[in-house]
Amino acid sequence: MRRLDRVTTAGAALLLVVLGFLPLADWIPGGFALPRWDLLFDGWWSGTLMVAGVAVVLAILSPRFPSLRGLPSTASVTASWSGHGWRWTAGLMLTAFVIYVWAALSVFSGRPLFIDEIAQVFQARIFADGALTRVAGPYPEFFTTPLVLEREGRFFAQFPPGGPAMLALGALARTEWLTGPVFGAISVGLFAALARRIEPRPGVSLAATCLFAFAPFAVFMSGSHMNHVTALTWIMAGCLGLARVSGSQGRAAGWGAIAGLGFGVAATIRPVDAFAFGLPAGLWLLAVAVRRGRWAPLLAAAAAMAIPAAAQLWINYRLTGAPFLFAYVANWGEHQGLGFHQAPWGEPHTPVRGIELLNLYFVRLQSYLFELPIPSLVPAITALALTRTLGAFDRYFFASATLLVALYFAYWHDGFYLGPRFFFPLLPFLALWAARSLPVIRDKLDEWGGWRAAFLHRALGHAAVVGVLITLTSGVPARAQEYRTALRTMRWDPDRAAAENGIRDAVVLVRESWGAQLIGRMWAAQVSRSDVERMYRKVDACALETALDSIEALGLRGEDAAGMLRPLLKDSARVVSSPHTPDRSTRLLPGSVYSQECLQRLREDQRGFTLFTPLQLARRDDVLYARDLHAHDSLLLLRFPDRDPYLLRPATSEEGAPPRFEPLSRDSLLAAWRAGR
Repeated sequence: MRRLDRVTTAGAALLLVVLGFLPLADWIPGGFALPRWDLLFDGWWSGTLMVAGVAVVLAILSPRFPSLRGLPSTASVTASWSGHGWRWTAGLMLTAFVIYVWAALSVFSGRPLFIDEIAQVFQARIFADGALTRVAGPYPEFFTTPLVLEREGRFFAQFPPGGPAMLALGALARTEWLTGPVFGAISVGLFAALARRIEPRPGVSLAATCLFAFAPFAVFMSGSHMNHVTALTWIMAGCLGLARVSGSQGRAAGWGAIAGLGFGVAATIRPVDAFAFGLPAGLWLLAVAVRRGRWAPLLAAAAAMAIPAAAQLWINYRLTGAPFLFAYVANWGEHQGLGFHQAPWGEPHTPVRGIELLNLYFVRLQSYLFELPIPSLVPAITALALTRTLGAFDRYFFASATLLVALYFAYWHDGFYLGPRFFFPLLPFLALWAARSLPVIRDKLDEWGGWRAAFLHRALGHAAVVGVLITLTSGVPARAQEYRTALRTMRWDPDRAAAENGIRDAVVLVRESWGAQLIGRMWAAQVSRSDVERMYRKVDACALETALDSIEALGLRGEDAAGMLRPLLKDSARVVSSPHTPDRSTRLLPGSVYSQECLQRLREDQRGFTLFTPLQLARRDDVLYARDLHAHDSLLLLRFPDRDPYLLRPATSEEGAPPRFEPLSRDSLLAAWRAGR
């Protein structure tokens, strides 16, 4: 077993080195690429040399200056952690909660900024109203967005229901932004209990808990509305239940039920993450049952897991008409799942592409995990390389982490927001092994003995202090400022702006980019979401405009409309990003001759546009926000004859310029549209 442990830790260290330190994505032609690898690599070297240089200088000076002796003795701290763990845990949870609230309000403005967050808050508010769906109305093309489905006159989001259900608790009090901090703090408490149980060294379990709670990756993610936070909370509950079952001499059916419930609820939030941790846990419980005759924990876990699973299947049936048809599949088709196949919008996902994605994820972890001046994976890699034996729960963590990495190796999408978010469940594993790095290195130095070991002892302590200080004074503030100034359009508060401008009883036509309008028109023609993405990414915008004019004139829908669009893909290899609009996703076929209608759309883009998606969360019932579709807007004006029409667009084309309300004349609009203008 010891030899297998050594192979496991050495293999993990080697894998992290290969995927975290080599620019594989740059070496593989085509596909993904690491942004500015040269600058990133130079930053690693300069940061490491700076920390090492300062640490060596302090280690040389410290014998003469007692105040520079390195890390203070932790004996009293670890003794307090061992004897009063619940007080420490409560204090760490409270501190983490306060910091997460700071991130939610100060950094992210208390608003969902990412499209995934917006869709889940949209669904959460539906749940908070006591419903599963929202009425779409007769013209859903004005209101739908990429991650919100319209089926049989009802709107609902594509995500599994568990994440929106957690957000619904905050939606009841109109404080969805509190969900992340609350569940993040609960995760800290669960991990603290788990670390104290699986790590025999109190100092290591305390350090691991602090790293788990205050890693910048955890802080910023817990300040967001992303479902990775709540999924990790339930996974931690499952892990704690599993640890208690494995160490209990009794039947521990109650802890088995907690394990099953934790992994089961996590599966209703992020099924892949829950599977990665739940499958090894189930096999462990099965092995315990077979070897020791303790079947109660396994049966209790299965029964508890069945409760959220049944709820998931029932909600699937109500939303999509089939218990095993998830909304995500209904939205994007069968090609959205795991495996090596064509992605929903055409690009094939291959094992080579999977390696590129893993390379991106691990390289990003080097920065986003701890924001250290040195690569963030160095402490964990060092501990793994020097460790020779593993505990039972370490092997479980290794199995789960390996399975998680393998599953996302087989997933086609690049999950990047606030860091490599698909690898957020690796946080407990990486925090634990990073915390073990200092003791493992010091144990190795003690084997050497002599003045060199004493000198390196001091330098190691100074390096840890210097690294943390640079992170707190430079790394974290810089990242917070980066997030704080990003996505300004998504932070705009439509309810406040409408009140300040005296807007009421209104239909507000939201001027999106030409490309977004084309997408909305294809949705209106009931072209599948995957076909819409493929057409938009690979077809000249004016060619799409002309084809959609014909489709709408003929009244084509569904496959008939898609069949009319597909011949346009013959030039897909020649299209480029259009230089004539700020929306770089718009495609141009070089040499194309544009009609006056298409030229007008380009001029409108240059004038400025905004986003409709965040306006789905506007709360004012008397102000209706709808996607501007030009002459098609007459349907809305005729349906709401008593509402004043407005156009919403920014005053300039500057990125992030706040939109403003422009009053429109209903009669003039209708007359112009009838005249074909």
